[in-house]
Amino acid sequence: MCGGTRRRIVSMWFPRLSSDRALRLRPIEGAFAVTLRLGNAEKIWCLNRLAEARGLHRGMSLSDARAFCPVLQSTPADPAHDARLLEALRRWATRYCPWVGIEGRDGLTLDITGAAHLWGDEPAMIDDMQGRLDRAGFEVRTGLADTRGAAWALARHGGGIAAPGEGLAALKSLPVAALRLDEGTDIALQRLGLRTIGAVAAAPRAPLARRFGPGLLTRLDQATGAQPEAITPLADPPRYAARLTLPDPIGLVADVMAGTARLLDALCNRLKAQEAGARALRLTLRRVDQHSQAVDLRLATAMRDPARILPLFARAVETVDAGFGIDQLRLEATLVEPLPIQQTGPASDAPDRLDNLITRIGTRIGLDNILRFLPADSHIPERSFVMVPAAGTTASGAWNAPRSRPLRLFPPEPIAVHGAAPPARFRWRRMRLTTARATGPERIAPEWWVDDDSWRSGLRDYWRVETHQGWRLWLFHTPQDPGWFVQGEFA
Repeated sequence: MCGGTRRRIVSMWFPRLSSDRALRLRPIEGAFAVTLRLGNAEKIWCLNRLAEARGLHRGMSLSDARAFCPVLQSTPADPAHDARLLEALRRWATRYCPWVGIEGRDGLTLDITGAAHLWGDEPAMIDDMQGRLDRAGFEVRTGLADTRGAAWALARHGGGIAAPGEGLAALKSLPVAALRLDEGTDIALQRLGLRTIGAVAAAPRAPLARRFGPGLLTRLDQATGAQPEAITPLADPPRYAARLTLPDPIGLVADVMAGTARLLDALCNRLKAQEAGARALRLTLRRVDQHSQAVDLRLATAMRDPARILPLFARAVETVDAGFGIDQLRLEATLVEPLPIQQTGPASDAPDRLDNLITRIGTRIGLDNILRFLPADSHIPERSFVMVPAAGTTASGAWNAPRSRPLRLFPPEPIAVHGAAPPARFRWRRMRLTTARATGPERIAPEWWVDDDSWRSGLRDYWRVETHQGWRLWLFHTPQDPGWFVQGEFA
């Protein structure tokens, strides 16, 4: 802060942030509330003015609210989306000043010191903030004062602008809750007759400190400016994007790839500085007629090597319709993952070659269609493995089985055999087979905690049967519901 310049703080409070967000997505006429499950009951989390006018309030159970207002419409709360919206509003508020912080789950704090003159004066700046937010569908209340505490109190208890150096005078008539106190301290002060900030400021400090501890006086001093309170702005997350505007339109594939190579160099350098890698990229090509075409590329693993990534764009770029020419290219990493710097060597090239192969095939048939087998924790043969996308996963060496398992598994196929002993002769898939040797049994019990129709027959006694015809099969017998089945084939 420059010498002699008084600090000025703006507090923005969005009292209906959650309901405003929901109504922007789906406009509703009439009483509306956002509900949140607390314990075993649905409570009103946020509501619009029409619902409030019908006597509803925050914390009210939804069943009681519908008794008061049968036409009430509601939707479940989404705190995560509310937080993302507040972060978007924080980034928007940097148009007024660079120092913007988040206050709780529904407020912002702006340090506008030395910035108000850019909008004419402080009232003009406040009017511009409120006007833009009103047009966007957000209800906002603002307070402007020398301190963060005073601005917070004004925004939530009446609003207004406190003249420089007149913070206490503007706060004197506000309730003690405006000092950002907990509910217990607020109630205790009111029972003592100290219902306003002015009354607390006029009371002797020593008895207040003994009765309520140092927290009350700290909040009072922060509001009046006797004790400083910092505003910590949140740093904007790094954006991994690069843009190239061309003086003359281009249309050849080679020219587009050359421009993409320049963008990849800049983007990968930025990723390397942050020790990150791209898992998904989007190349946007703007034509001279202002129409754009996007080329999306998904990678099997996080990458930041331009030489490996660039050839993967070639197939998709060849299908782009350049029209009368392309005058702008924009490359953005839409999905980024941590990629720490690692020492390279001859042995480290093998995983890269496999990832490159998976990515190349994935650009043709889709990464989700390239699968690998991974072991699963189950003694049931058909549930002892899972199939997952090869992209983003690594092969597991933890395959182990107490006994040999067939190379091929298929759904159990019944065969017409009687008795509990392995059959000497049986017919399977229109073939007459004769048993040469049978090894077993291996009894496997069903997992009682898993509801599986195929295991309702109960226990299974598995046999490895080698036939004179050369087939080596996996058969099982169900003693609780007598029957024989073939389920697998050994190599």
